[in-house]
Amino acid sequence: MKKRSKRFEAALKKIPDPAAKYAVPDAVAILKKMEATKFDETVEIAMKLGIDPKKADQLVRGSFSLPHGLGKEVRVIAFAEAEQAEAARQAGAVAVGTEDLAKRIMDGWMEFDVAIANPATMRFVGKLGRVLGPQGKMPSPKSGTVAENVGQAVKEFKGGKIEYRTDAAGNVQAPVGKKSFPPDKLAANIEAFVEHIRASRPPSAKGAFIQNVTVSATMSPGIDLAVAAM
Repeated sequence: MKKRSKRFEAALKKIPDPAAKYAVPDAVAILKKMEATKFDETVEIAMKLGIDPKKADQLVRGSFSLPHGLGKEVRVIAFAEAEQAEAARQAGAVAVGTEDLAKRIMDGWMEFDVAIANPATMRFVGKLGRVLGPQGKMPSPKSGTVAENVGQAVKEFKGGKIEYRTDAAGNVQAPVGKKSFPPDKLAANIEAFVEHIRASRPPSAKGAFIQNVTVSATMSPGIDLAVAAM
């Protein structure tokens, strides 16, 4: 059994009842009381969904713009040509190209967080599936990263739009801000994401859809949220 650090044990003691479920504002308040680290920790949400991850029509995947962003610089690249390429550069893409950009990635360059592609450039992007797919960076229409308006997509993802998808166990995990955020803004991000996932329930999903929700910071234990299953 892996031994917990003293920091983790101290943080765990800040949770009045580790077995209880807390309202979002209360969970945020508990996170804020935990000892600060030398860096600004990312706050993440993990949601266990009542789906069958083996059925394609029950997978939950997409993108969502957090009301108050992520609190960090998001590095976005764009596969685009001509006017779309210029729009991507103007929006702040760290790299823009087509075949040359694909080759750069194939050669090992991965210094970016999100890849956006115009549909017309997918012939260059398609061969990157085995490289970008495992890292969750492969452009996809479902996640909003294949877009007609590349400049707008770059702007949205740099501003805090996040991608998410269920894993093999039916869980969705996503960053929802930084521990340094004001409590009300962090709570608003968490609540907005939960409601977005709730609204994304696949029609074929049976029973309780949202089964468990936990929030945690990078170096903290998880805090269970009191969220209606529906």
